[in-house]
Amino acid sequence: MDANLVAANNAFGFDLFSQLLKEDKDKNVSFSPLSVALALEMTYNGAVGETHDAMVKVLKLNGMNHPQLNEAAAGLMKTLKSNDPKIELAIANSLWARQGTKFNPAFLERNQKFFGAEITAIDFASPKAKDTINAWVSKNTKGKIPAIIDRIDAGQAMFLINAVYFKGQWQKKFEKAMTKDESFHLAAGGQKNVPLMSQSGNYQYYRGEKFQAVSLPYGQGGTNLYLFLPDEGASLNEFLKGLSFEKWEQWTSSFRSMPGDIKIPRFKMDYDRSLNQALMALGMGVAFTSGADFSGIRAERDLMISEVKHKAIVEVNEEGTEAAAATSVGMVTTSMRQPQQRFTFIADRPFLMAIRNQQTGAILFLGTVMEPK
Repeated sequence: MDANLVAANNAFGFDLFSQLLKEDKDKNVSFSPLSVALALEMTYNGAVGETHDAMVKVLKLNGMNHPQLNEAAAGLMKTLKSNDPKIELAIANSLWARQGTKFNPAFLERNQKFFGAEITAIDFASPKAKDTINAWVSKNTKGKIPAIIDRIDAGQAMFLINAVYFKGQWQKKFEKAMTKDESFHLAAGGQKNVPLMSQSGNYQYYRGEKFQAVSLPYGQGGTNLYLFLPDEGASLNEFLKGLSFEKWEQWTSSFRSMPGDIKIPRFKMDYDRSLNQALMALGMGVAFTSGADFSGIRAERDLMISEVKHKAIVEVNEEGTEAAAATSVGMVTTSMRQPQQRFTFIADRPFLMAIRNQQTGAILFLGTVMEPK
């Protein structure tokens, strides 16, 4: 497993998160940095010239050529596979190509060999094409994301799709009898009643400046849920302004075991959006124009990205967490502080959440809970 790729994916994830927060200010945001990175890395396998350089910069792949990336991606996906009976993590990739259109065999082979991509030539003119692709997404997210493709346009040449499914049971489950409706203070003012789950015990904990954080393990502890809660009087938006990959690395290495009492809401988040604007803002604009060079996919150099679409769902309850994400890349032809002795962590106001694989450090899901639903 290549630690450089994990760091690249996580750093890209925080950059993308920052852009999404600008587009969805004060709303729940939830996405899978891993899913978006893998879908774009499959696409990167066919990028050449200026397009290649732009994708390297945005995806933080500096110094990593195509063969190195492919080996690293294959190693990461293999390492992420869980042997823990209480943790299920499935990653699947697929590539759907327009029937009768010629593509570079080396590009297809690389994605099949290293990303395990299922490659299918399909008649995009058929009304069943969209349903076939969406059925694959639904199957690989256990029905949590029933569809990612809304339509197939006349110039559509290819879809590269990643699906991630995660289900983890808490190492220590919350007792349902302890769950009580309590007030959750909204960012815009006011409050609403939400079910807060509670328990006490020893937890990995970190006290930062104007915030505290707790890490809750699933199963044998191979994957954890991280919650970052700004102090009363401090806002999540202010906290997010100071959030970066570097800070994340510093904080996650500083958690220490401490006794404490925690309350966290049951919540479910659905997120569905095009990532085009965010990726353009990060510097990948050329890939979305007729000047894109994906001649590694097709010698004619007539392809560009039409849309990068992402859907994610995260549900946290007394039993554990279930989360799924899918990312589709559509291609068209052109034309830190010392802790207190005991802590109390009550997430009764907006907070940041992340699901992180402990062995690799890979961030599987990242989001903000502005209003539990």
